[in-house]
Amino acid sequence: MDEINQTVSYFFIQGISELPELKLPIFLLVLLLYLSTLGGNMTILLLVFRDHHLHTPMYFFLGNLSILDISSTTVTLHKSLTKFVTGNSIVSFAECMAHAYFFMALECTELLILAAMSYDRYVAICNPLHYHMVMSHKICVLLAFICWMSGFLEVIPHTCILSKFSCYTSNYVNHFFCDVLPLMKLSCSDISLLKLWIATEGVFISGLIPLLMTVMPYIFIILAILKISSSTGRRKAFYTCSSHLTVVILLYVTLYCLYLSPTSENSLDSHKLFSLFNTAAVPLLNPLIYSLKNKDVKSASKRLLQSLRANFNQHFNLLKTKKIC
Repeated sequence: MDEINQTVSYFFIQGISELPELKLPIFLLVLLLYLSTLGGNMTILLLVFRDHHLHTPMYFFLGNLSILDISSTTVTLHKSLTKFVTGNSIVSFAECMAHAYFFMALECTELLILAAMSYDRYVAICNPLHYHMVMSHKICVLLAFICWMSGFLEVIPHTCILSKFSCYTSNYVNHFFCDVLPLMKLSCSDISLLKLWIATEGVFISGLIPLLMTVMPYIFIILAILKISSSTGRRKAFYTCSSHLTVVILLYVTLYCLYLSPTSENSLDSHKLFSLFNTAAVPLLNPLIYSLKNKDVKSASKRLLQSLRANFNQHFNLLKTKKIC
């Protein structure tokens, strides 16, 4: 560990574990999680793009969620993967700030997209007759644009304050990417302003407002479901929300464990484990939750497989015919 107490131009990223006997198993695990996340979310994107049955607001936002999961996983895991292959754990100061910025921006955008999906479910259940008018394609695109712009704009102050830290006790980051908390732990500069900003803007604006925007529609949804006379109708209405609600609970619980749990001597190690779950497991679980609990996605997957099989048989028969000729 380099004791430097001055401005740094680069950092060493420790990775998930420094134990030699664990490096290969962890690399294979992370690689498997990364490839599975890419495969699952790319499949969702392909289905939403190709199948006209999924050209609805719900799956439009699900496609945005898949893009966010792919981007977030790539930003956070690529250094751990390249470090094992190349042995290079160095990131420049600018690259480190970019890691922190894009991770925070993508997380904030995902919370807003989930809030937009919650509003979509509210309109579908509480105002079904006007659903296609209220959730038109233009409105969906506008909502998605606002979510992306807000997510990427609201974390600029965090990154600016962090980038102006002029003193670090070490340039050895005990994490697998440049996250805010590990960098704050290393800094010997005055971090009170960043702590205050995270406690106010970070918790209340970036966290609490999207949470309220997500929860409030569900209060009205539950009230509307309770008014449905038939148990079949209530079950069907709840089923349409179950996938989204599961993803919301999973993400918010993980973020709470990451940033609002009490600090301790081993807080960085626990933070690293929760970060790994948040950046590798949650993006993998999202497409699984939506595909396993959603009949539309299952049907679209079957149609895609049938189409691919038909195209393969067609090309195979064509090649067979050419050989015979």
